[in-house]
Amino acid sequence: MAKVVMYSTAVCPYCVRAEQLLARKGVQAIEKIRVDINPERRAEMMEKTGRRSVPQIFIGDTYVGGFDDLFALDQQGSLDPLLAA
Repeated sequence: MAKVVMYSTAVCPYCVRAEQLLARKGVQAIEKIRVDINPERRAEMMEKTGRRSVPQIFIGDTYVGGFDDLFALDQQGSLDPLLAA
């Protein structure tokens, strides 16, 4: 299963929803990078993604985007193959 990295904050309902969706897909470990605790990591996230909002999700080497992007990938049937890679 591909490694999942998620930039998040402590109080983020979309982060929780993303975690729940990934858990339903069998993802047991998500490397969470807390940008509320480490402001330099937020700068890193913005440099990588061009976005300020969380979550920002990477699966393997692929930048997925936020929760809405993750959900859309799942609806299109593209999330499972990405996770399996």
